[in-house]
Amino acid sequence: MILCIDSGNSRIKWGLHADGTWCETGALAHTDVAQLAFLLQCMPHLAVVMLANVAGVPALEAIRQALAPWLPLLREVKSGTAAAGVTNLYDDPDRLGVDRWCALIGARALSAAPCVVVMAGTATTIDTLDGDGRFSGGLILPGLDLMRHSLARDTADLPLAAGKYSIYPRCTDDAIISGCIEAQVGAIERACARLGPGTLCLLSGGAAGALAEHLTAPHRLVANLVLEGLLRLALVDTTAHAAGKTSG
Repeated sequence: MILCIDSGNSRIKWGLHADGTWCETGALAHTDVAQLAFLLQCMPHLAVVMLANVAGVPALEAIRQALAPWLPLLREVKSGTAAAGVTNLYDDPDRLGVDRWCALIGARALSAAPCVVVMAGTATTIDTLDGDGRFSGGLILPGLDLMRHSLARDTADLPLAAGKYSIYPRCTDDAIISGCIEAQVGAIERACARLGPGTLCLLSGGAAGALAEHLTAPHRLVANLVLEGLLRLALVDTTAHAAGKTSG
């Protein structure tokens, strides 16, 4: 069994993988991190715990404390120059967010096509992965909710919009919601166009469904690309370890 943990800005997402499938997945508030210990107590045959954390040092320490009896199994993933068929062309590869790095690896595990990898959460990231597995670079935008809240917070007369999408909005709430969606979808479509024919857009995160409704580029929704990337890294390590024991 492999347990993968995605510690994001808003929530902790986790997935348990065994026998070629995700057996169970879930999400926790950071304030409920202690529940991870109860989860692990039900997993006597756990092989490794894979962690991607972008929520800062306090979140990492809380997770480590919750997993104290299982620390020998814990692998905290960091971004690097290459792994699992993906090459990182960031100017400073170590500074790429580990969630983006794992999402790219997850995308490569799911498709060999050129991909635009979209993580639509607190922020929206739009990353380009070519057919040879090279991460060329990407964009970071405020997420849909951040866009809405920034307009309400930083302007005198605009509300915290609760409207709906419209091609021709005729009220302020609809204009805000439609503008936020158009901005994000437009950036995604431009990234897909730059990558060229045969590009697949993979979308993950809480707002992925809201964006996918308005995309014209070929796309696919994935429940959690970060977990898919963590799983891929764990499987690569397992294979390499087994090969090393055989050759030894």
